[in-house]
Amino acid sequence: MPKYSFQVNGERVTVDVEKNVRLLWVLRDVLKVNGPKYGCGINVCKACTSHINGKAFNPCSVQVEDILPTDEITTIEGLPDTVGQDLHPMQEAWLARDVVQCGYCQPGQIMTAVALVNKVKAEGRAINDDDLDSIRNICRCGTYNRIRDAIKEGAESM
Repeated sequence: MPKYSFQVNGERVTVDVEKNVRLLWVLRDVLKVNGPKYGCGINVCKACTSHINGKAFNPCSVQVEDILPTDEITTIEGLPDTVGQDLHPMQEAWLARDVVQCGYCQPGQIMTAVALVNKVKAEGRAINDDDLDSIRNICRCGTYNRIRDAIKEGAESM
């Protein structure tokens, strides 16, 4: 089998898997990084949302052969390290706003929110309702109002 090397949460990893294995399964089954969740496997629910080179992406829809050796994958487990704290400000906002019910979608929700806030801040503006409306992560518990409030609060601390 071919070997693929890239970074996950700040560490260089090398995996020996078939080229068409989805990155989500490499993360979860091979590397035991279980924050990204399997929801749909077809890039719809966004439960697996992580970051590649700082931008949100869904590892369920990317084959490991498409990951470059220079790519940096960040999952919810590595998010606090991006700010050098125990928790990322967005995670703290999630706790403050008591967002979680079942919690299954929350890693993907948080990773999407952080990428969106970073994008909006890079554009030199504050997050607004149109930005929040662009988020397509599915929450089966329906805590969307609390999610939106947490994103606004987290954005203020980022």
